[in-house]
Amino acid sequence: MIIQQTSDLETCRQLRRIVFIEEQGVSETEEWDGLDGQALHMLGWIDDRPVATARIFIDGDTAKIGRVCVLRSARGTGVGAAIMRGAVDVLRSRDIRQIRLASQTQVIPFYEKLGFTAYGLEFQDAGIPHRNMVLEL
Repeated sequence: MIIQQTSDLETCRQLRRIVFIEEQGVSETEEWDGLDGQALHMLGWIDDRPVATARIFIDGDTAKIGRVCVLRSARGTGVGAAIMRGAVDVLRSRDIRQIRLASQTQVIPFYEKLGFTAYGLEFQDAGIPHRNMVLEL
């Protein structure tokens, strides 16, 4: 398994298309928000096959991780946790003090195992229930 920061936006977008648009029914308008060029991107591979991605925005000493996805065939392999740990490592190296994300409600336990804490009320994003989460570094 390989996890690293990438400039290969096309591969990241292909993974997001499969997971968010095709599998979860997110509209293309909502997924392609025009912000990819302003973000850092992480990519995860298993056996030379890209299977996971995440997007990171940095604002001062705070960061937001989003668009985290893992292909169905790679779920349960640990690549999701690995890509999140890789993103956190990148952010630690940049002196980030707080990381935020909006988690689909069903995967909050996944992020909690990585040290994130849910806060606030549930809300809808792309028709999917979410809650905000934070990790203090």
